[in-house]
Amino acid sequence: MAHTEAQSLRHYIASEERFFFDRHTRARFTDLAGGTSLGGRLEELTGKSVLVATGSQLATALALIELDGIARRFTILPPDADPEHFAAIVTGADVDAVVVDQNSTASAAFDLPIRVACAAEIAAAGRLPAPTRQTEGVMLTSGTTGVPKMVVHTLAGLTAAFRGRPVVDDTVWGTFYDIRRYGGLQIFLRAVLGGVSLILSSAGEPIGEHLDRLGRHGVTHLLGTPTHWRRALMSPAILRISPRYVRLSGEIADQAILDSLHGAFPQAVVSHAYASTEAGVAFEVRDGFAGFPAEFVDRVRDGVEMKVAQDSLRIRSPRAASRYLSADAPLADQDGFVDTGDMVELRGDRYVFAGRRGGIINIGGLKVHPEEVEAVINRHPQVRMSLVRSKASPITGSVVVADVVLKDAVLKSSADAAMNELGRVKGDILKLCRDALPRQKVPAAIRIVASLDVAATGKLARRYG
Repeated sequence: MAHTEAQSLRHYIASEERFFFDRHTRARFTDLAGGTSLGGRLEELTGKSVLVATGSQLATALALIELDGIARRFTILPPDADPEHFAAIVTGADVDAVVVDQNSTASAAFDLPIRVACAAEIAAAGRLPAPTRQTEGVMLTSGTTGVPKMVVHTLAGLTAAFRGRPVVDDTVWGTFYDIRRYGGLQIFLRAVLGGVSLILSSAGEPIGEHLDRLGRHGVTHLLGTPTHWRRALMSPAILRISPRYVRLSGEIADQAILDSLHGAFPQAVVSHAYASTEAGVAFEVRDGFAGFPAEFVDRVRDGVEMKVAQDSLRIRSPRAASRYLSADAPLADQDGFVDTGDMVELRGDRYVFAGRRGGIINIGGLKVHPEEVEAVINRHPQVRMSLVRSKASPITGSVVVADVVLKDAVLKSSADAAMNELGRVKGDILKLCRDALPRQKVPAAIRIVASLDVAATGKLARRYG
């Protein structure tokens, strides 16, 4: 992702000690200024199209810094990639080399001319090849059926939202995201360009342990999806962190989660941002309210232009990806706008997100966005999170039902009292929905559950279609 050495990721490595922390170890990534995590084999990857198939996020982070400006292209394999798609990914990205580590479960699946091992340890290097090219960064889309689309980015586009912004010396970034997805990659790049340490998430790590680790390393800036944050707020370990900056993206940030975070961290800046793998980072909102001001639309702000067409948010931006690899459809329309597929509604002087175009539930010919119903349910003071879905109906084709996680997962009372309390809460939720929503959007049933399934992206696992 670089034209010259001055533009490569290695160029931005701070002179002070800075670290990547994962669950079990740490790596002083600033040693990459004169060292390598690739066993001295970086030169073999010069001009190659490299698949980064490391099992560890820490190894991924080190490999990306080394490959930028050296490889012709790197393609980041996300942890939940389907092995059935590996051959198509290798062919589509014209891959001729792979970087793996000891945690790479997919290692044996890639029979490529060059296989390089990446380690969390950084060894001194006598000579490192100089970055001389712009490396293409390829990311895979999530939430799609079939082979995921491969989205091409440049370093300039990925960092346009924050490049050149001042960073306070004691800043420590933390993330619930995986850096092998767009949201997490943004945080990784912020840390490297800002010259600060980064606390990575780790697959399978209990949320309490992660929060404890974030607290021990002094996290000041922490990012995740609304679902990440709802799960964190359910843990007593949330008291172990005191970030100055809290940010949400990846899902609709409703008013309930924003209010909860303001309550948990009254001294912090709580913001929510809109970004996607294709469109890049479009905007950030810090006023404490869900949605975004209508004045953001039909004007250019920080080089980003947004419009709403057929209720869908569309974005034209230098932060967007440049193109798809091996995709029939173009990434943007003839005017350069990316159709995000996210539906918005104008309410007064503010746009609010209704949901995804592909997630609409059809109730007797009437459209229902699950996220709109969830935003109402989540306003109930006893609700931590909810998932609205469709259930087959012989009369209307479908009805709306809701799975709800309460803040008090175990009611500390007798069995009879607990049943009465649950009945009361369900009735309150239904009344809340009837008062705020048209009849077809009111859930036909409320089910109290202990937890909800979460995808590898950190978003609620929704099953469309």
